[in-house]
Amino acid sequence: MIKPAPRGTDPETIRAEILEKLTYSIGKDPAVAKRHDWLNATILALRDRIIDRWMESTKRAYQANAKRVYYLSLEFLIGRLLRDAMSNLELTGAFTEALAGLNVDVDLVEAMEPDAALGNGGLGRLAACFMESMASLDIPAYGYGIRYNHGLFRQKITDGWQVELPENWLEHGNAWEFPRREAAYEVGFGGQVTPGVDSGNRHQRRWKPAEKLIASACDTPMVGWRGKRVNTLRLWTARAPDPIRLDAFNSGDYAAALSESNKAEIITRVLYPADSTPAGQELRLRQEYFFTSASLQDIIRRHMQQYDDIRLLADKVAIHLNDTHPAIAVAELMRILVDHHGLDWDQSWEITKAAIGYTNHTLLPEALESWPVHLFEHVLPRHMQIIYGINAKLIADAQKRPDCTSEFLASVSLIDEHNGRRVRMGQLAFAGAHSINGVSALHTELMKQSVFRDLNELYPGRINNKTNGITPRRWLLEANPQLTSLLNDAVGANVMDNAALLVKAKPFAKDAAFQQRFAAIKRHNKEELANLISARMGLKVDPAAMFDVHVKRIHEYKRQLLNILETIALYNAMRAHPEKPWVPRVKIFAGKAAASYAQAKLIIKLINDVANVVNNDPDIRDLLKVVFIPNYNVSLAEVIVPAADLSEQISTAGMEASGTGNMKFALNGALTIGTLDGANIEMLEHVGADNIFIFGLTAAEVEERRRIGVDVVAVLDAAHELRDVLDQLGSGVFSPGDANRYRPIVDSITHGDWFMVGSDFNAYAAAQRDVAKLWRRSQDWTEKTILNTVNMGWFSSDRTIREYARDIWNVPTD
Repeated sequence: MIKPAPRGTDPETIRAEILEKLTYSIGKDPAVAKRHDWLNATILALRDRIIDRWMESTKRAYQANAKRVYYLSLEFLIGRLLRDAMSNLELTGAFTEALAGLNVDVDLVEAMEPDAALGNGGLGRLAACFMESMASLDIPAYGYGIRYNHGLFRQKITDGWQVELPENWLEHGNAWEFPRREAAYEVGFGGQVTPGVDSGNRHQRRWKPAEKLIASACDTPMVGWRGKRVNTLRLWTARAPDPIRLDAFNSGDYAAALSESNKAEIITRVLYPADSTPAGQELRLRQEYFFTSASLQDIIRRHMQQYDDIRLLADKVAIHLNDTHPAIAVAELMRILVDHHGLDWDQSWEITKAAIGYTNHTLLPEALESWPVHLFEHVLPRHMQIIYGINAKLIADAQKRPDCTSEFLASVSLIDEHNGRRVRMGQLAFAGAHSINGVSALHTELMKQSVFRDLNELYPGRINNKTNGITPRRWLLEANPQLTSLLNDAVGANVMDNAALLVKAKPFAKDAAFQQRFAAIKRHNKEELANLISARMGLKVDPAAMFDVHVKRIHEYKRQLLNILETIALYNAMRAHPEKPWVPRVKIFAGKAAASYAQAKLIIKLINDVANVVNNDPDIRDLLKVVFIPNYNVSLAEVIVPAADLSEQISTAGMEASGTGNMKFALNGALTIGTLDGANIEMLEHVGADNIFIFGLTAAEVEERRRIGVDVVAVLDAAHELRDVLDQLGSGVFSPGDANRYRPIVDSITHGDWFMVGSDFNAYAAAQRDVAKLWRRSQDWTEKTILNTVNMGWFSSDRTIREYARDIWNVPTD
């Protein structure tokens, strides 16, 4: 193959290439080109440089017979890719200058790029950080997921309520993706399983699906730091084998003519279809099997093409399940090995376990998916048989234990008999993986003690910890370039190459000149966020005020409710005592609630109702503002994170697996107020107890209170401010004309307090007063923010991926 000549990286060469793309690929004259035309021309010019490295990376992996990592995830929250790719190829300055020479502002062009709607929250953003780190560490890897037409949803706030609208990110195409027509696979559903024999006269079962779809691949290049490697994100689209039934069309039944195509397209239409109905449950199961089956077929096709020996699969392939959604991979890989490659059951089982690793991201029962057996048998009859076979082996292993009891067998079984016979997908992933990891030290220990306690006793040694991390390229260099420059000056090296170098800047925490520059950068970032809030919401906020930020998925365990209730208490105190030297605050919220999660949506409404009252109260002037910014996504996070002064990480202890928002904020110089939950515990160890605000019940204390029951009367007797706030909610102070609107919220605290909002209220309020005291000592505050930033290098996703590579995947890194 003829190697292409190296492409020039000077602005003049790049400018010429952008003009060429604008003319011959976009079909526009510069005089009439719009911003979206310049965006696509810029992407195409940059893409050419990526393709060269992409092809070279692929060839290197083949030539080295390298083991590949395959990362299966239902979410990849990759955000905008133009800035990311330019930065990682070290071409940001050259492209900026090239566009400036064409009278085009690169920032305005970048703003035209839509966020890829491929995820919801931390799970998808972690997958994106991991893809970037794998490429940066020179690990040959593929990410596998679904090319959602609309993803989750676009959030609009109407009269304070969340409204879900389609996210049309693909409306104008996607210049980053490459359709791969040759990578197309049949995926079956339903039908029946019939007995038979193979060529060796051995018993064999043959699945004859009643329905088949075609999974077709679209590839997006994932660029590593300095372009060391470019890996592939392969996303699947669904189509019917026959796009139209002409007989039905010609007879005038147009709906029936397109029914198969519509049924196929529904698979990849949205992320997380509501599973509160039988139809929704079936769609979720079909969606998860669709992308998992296509991915495994593609993995095995590539493996056999190179090695032609399926028995070598686990030596050359590491399949990683990012949470429980792809857990059906265990049964699907067994089906392929046994039914298609003729391996016996025991050999197939050993290969499956050796190839698969599983990351658990939550202890919440609703996220450890389970499916009704009757639904599973209807949609995937052969897989149900395989799961029964796996379960028989698992039960036999359990019965060998001298202390085996019926309770132990029920606990480890893949079939839950207590709630209408359901297939436990978390149990299946555990049984079929050689490694099961948690994502923070606390989460991993809680896994061993709770959801996987008995499986861990049955198969000890499989559970290990891999604390999450974030890529500093996206969350420092791109999100906060001025701070990156300051840190590089202090360290004397590029911290993007090794985030552990950040700690070398620790002596500067007390340096007055460094503090001044650090604080000036924070003020600049806050002004940028204030401008965004003004432009989007028409609300003026003071950048001199403390920006107190709580942005993440809206869920009761993440306790946005605790935050807004304490905000109301603060508002009451400000009105009652205007003479006190209050610290001005801007309380910033953002995040989406699941469409069917009524309580989370009610919390959003409460935040907006409180904002309506507080922001229009002339008596407190600018001492307090409350803001809910709609449609939280990666691009919005890149503006909010560098501007935050205080990071709210206040989940109910024992319920947040790790968190990565906590790491992003601390890396950018925000102080954390948080519980001893998830990775907050490890952050405490790294930044020091004096530089973080920890409050509230521990995970063990939460468990104990739930066991014995919360004495709500005693809690409210001790929390007079909270009682007053709940009385306000119950009397309609924040919901004029609808006094009962917030009754479900009041009841959630006064009838059990499952999420410990009332139990932790006083401790949280006291921690917030400590925050205010420190804020008044601006020099001390800045010193602590610097110490947070420089001690966060350990939380780089590069470190996390090195641990995965060493302990789970058995692949080398750079």
